[in-house]
Amino acid sequence: MEREIVPRYDGFDAGHGRDHVQTVISQALNLARYYPEVDNCLLLVAAAYHDLGLAYGRKEHHIHSARIIREDERLRQWFSEQEIVTIADAAEDHRASSDHAPRTIYSRIVAEADRIIDGETIVRRALQYGLKHEPGLDREGQYRRLMEHMREKYDYGGYLQLWIPQSDNAKQLEAFRQTLADEKAFRRLFDTIFDSLHT
Repeated sequence: MEREIVPRYDGFDAGHGRDHVQTVISQALNLARYYPEVDNCLLLVAAAYHDLGLAYGRKEHHIHSARIIREDERLRQWFSEQEIVTIADAAEDHRASSDHAPRTIYSRIVAEADRIIDGETIVRRALQYGLKHEPGLDREGQYRRLMEHMREKYDYGGYLQLWIPQSDNAKQLEAFRQTLADEKAFRRLFDTIFDSLHT
């Protein structure tokens, strides 16, 4: 994982780099403490591979991540076919905008671990994505794009769902929603991060 899989994240956008996958792995293994039936080896692989599909674009990256897992012959040295299906399902189910609930406990843990709900991190990652993929937008255009995405995903009624009750994400999401509701506070956060990315 450390030698061959994690380094692949160095080629992705700043919000999905090596630090992101290492955080997801760490969070997933931490959440697994509440579920003694979980095999940490399967979970580690699912967390490590979960975003590899970004190499083929963001829109269907979860599907490509699952395909990469199913096609990786090296995994068959350590895992049965059914275990590989479980790992692939966890990678495919992790996406916040998925049209179905996670299918297994592995899927729920990876999905929850991928929800890094820290206001500054959320805004920084979303802004980094916007600057890379829509570089023609000026500061105000980036702000409008980011605010629309924040409301669609994180606001009350947004598509983000949480799956593990032992996670701190619910409390952190509520705090972020309060910041999102305070337009002046949110604009200050945006401006601070925007300026830090342009120095």
